[in-house]
Amino acid sequence: MTEYQNLSSFIVPHDFRGRSKFVVQLWWIVQDSLFAWSPQVFFGWRRFLLRMFGAKIGKGVAIRPSVTITYPWKVSVGDYSWIGDDTVLYSLGEINIGSNVAIAHKVYLNTGAHDYKTQSFDICSHPITIEDECWITNDVFIAPGVTVGKGTVVGARSTVLKSLPSGKVCVGYPAKPVKDRIPLEKPTTKKVFNERAESVFL
Repeated sequence: MTEYQNLSSFIVPHDFRGRSKFVVQLWWIVQDSLFAWSPQVFFGWRRFLLRMFGAKIGKGVAIRPSVTITYPWKVSVGDYSWIGDDTVLYSLGEINIGSNVAIAHKVYLNTGAHDYKTQSFDICSHPITIEDECWITNDVFIAPGVTVGKGTVVGARSTVLKSLPSGKVCVGYPAKPVKDRIPLEKPTTKKVFNERAESVFL
């Protein structure tokens, strides 16, 4: 009988996590307590905790307390970016998020995978990059190795399996560009903005 995988032979390479097992466990304890229990408005406190564990966090970054980050030392977030409720940064590999990026709720950024061709089910990782000024809307899944180009919008519940170009609105499974993202020319009032802006199901 063909044997496809034997999980008893699975091992995690000693340097795969990027920190010692002690530091990994310490972070998970901190994340489940001091981070997760902090009031929503304590954005500065959560930035501080992430920086203490090696994350590169820009100024004005707003990360909700329900966000889960596997290895913060593999995460970089640029200035004034948002990360919404229940979003997961599964950072087995590097996750690089640019400036002025809006990541909505229940988004899953997955850098990890397994080599299904090996019986030992070897673990591997590939980085994810979200360039400046993107909007990743609710319940989006982003696969290992993906880059989302500058200014691109990914519509709700889309699955991003391949890199997306800049300045597009992308939706679907798999996510594909459906139109250009054309920015408004400095709307002067809320009324003008509401009349002209389109909803992408935030």
